[in-house]
Amino acid sequence: MNKNDVVFRIGQARNKAGLSARDLSLRIGKNEAYISRLESKNDSFEPSVSALLEIISACGMTETEFFYYDMNQYNKDKEIIDLLKNASPITKESIINLLKNR
Repeated sequence: MNKNDVVFRIGQARNKAGLSARDLSLRIGKNEAYISRLESKNDSFEPSVSALLEIISACGMTETEFFYYDMNQYNKDKEIIDLLKNASPITKESIINLLKNR
């Protein structure tokens, strides 16, 4: 994941949380234009790690969700994994075979 991917994800996370760029900037204690400037893809402007973590938190996400390969599928994939943790070995094998043969 490169800087442009992170900036794109910030926009996705902000929109998913229903926040304007101004609202998000204010939530993380930054200048009103901070997020707008970041999302403008100005190559010289990058968030610090601490600012990125604040952005993720302000959008109601975890770091794992933000960096997941498909942020929009994270909750469904997590639910499947959580359900599989308690499945019997036979059930797990049946699910594997089902998915392989579709």
